Amino acid sequence: MNESLETNETAAGIPWIEATDGNRSLELSTEPLDFAINPWDIMLCMSGTVIACENAIVVAIIFYTPTLRTPMFVLIGSLATADLLAGMGLILNFMFQYLISSETISLITVGFLVSSFTASISSLLAITVDRYFSLYNALTYFSEKTLLYIHIMLVVTWAVSLCLGLLPVLGWNCLGEPSTCSIVKPLTKSNVILLAFSFFVIFMIMLTLYFKICKIVCRHAHQIALQQHFFSTSHYVATKKGVSTLAIILGTFGASWLPFAIYCLVGEHDYPSVYTYATLLPATYNSMINPIIYAYRNTEIQRSLYVLFCGCFQTNVSYRSRSPSEV
Repeated sequence: MNESLETNETAAGIPWIEATDGNRSLELSTEPLDFAINPWDIMLCMSGTVIACENAIVVAIIFYTPTLRTPMFVLIGSLATADLLAGMGLILNFMFQYLISSETISLITVGFLVSSFTASISSLLAITVDRYFSLYNALTYFSEKTLLYIHIMLVVTWAVSLCLGLLPVLGWNCLGEPSTCSIVKPLTKSNVILLAFSFFVIFMIMLTLYFKICKIVCRHAHQIALQQHFFSTSHYVATKKGVSTLAIILGTFGASWLPFAIYCLVGEHDYPSVYTYATLLPATYNSMINPIIYAYRNTEIQRSLYVLFCGCFQTNVSYRSRSPSEV
């Protein structure tokens, strides 16, 4: 009797991301599933679904609207594409985790997620750089050279993101040496340290650039006030709104990713997996908030959304209102 139970327990498996009661990290396994779905995985999948839906609309609008071809919208499109891929990666991770347990698929999935989220964070940095130069070099910003720089920046962004995502697949993983595993298997400790260090570098660059942007905005507002010989309430409100928007952007980014980045540095693979889930889930919310901050608040994208939905609605209404003889 005991032998049969042991055999069943051995045959029963765990998904590659496992919620354990003991001190174990997220694990990769090739054995089939034999227990209930982890609620944390459900929340990650739901987050990925919302992210994918939100950003798919943004990508479609920018792609099918010829007027949205300026450098700013090219960068917003890159950000939305990266977040869309990240959302799809979370969904695929959930499906493969509980339906198909394979080391190869798990390595590809985690690499896909690393590439997508890296591209998302790098696109945020590119948007910050673009906003800084649009203020610093306002006279020469709208030129072909600027668009060329934007394209080069995007090529570098996606190339680096792809390289980081390929590292686990190309052998930089802990499957052969479990002692080198990080808080997220199959990534090694070196993997997550590199990713966390890259995040802190990007965060500090963004912090510096946004501080300079605030100085430029305040200086411009002061110059306008001197030219008009008074500082009107509208100028004060506009300046305050601009600075507040920058604070919200940077604060949202930091609040989403800082807990996970810090835990990547201090966490160990034998810590309870709930700590990893609790820091990783808020990080996905950044991709959920990005389209609201960068896309849906933009007046041109709002206009395109209005035309899209109203056009579909009017077409549907006109079709239903037609008489049978007209049809």
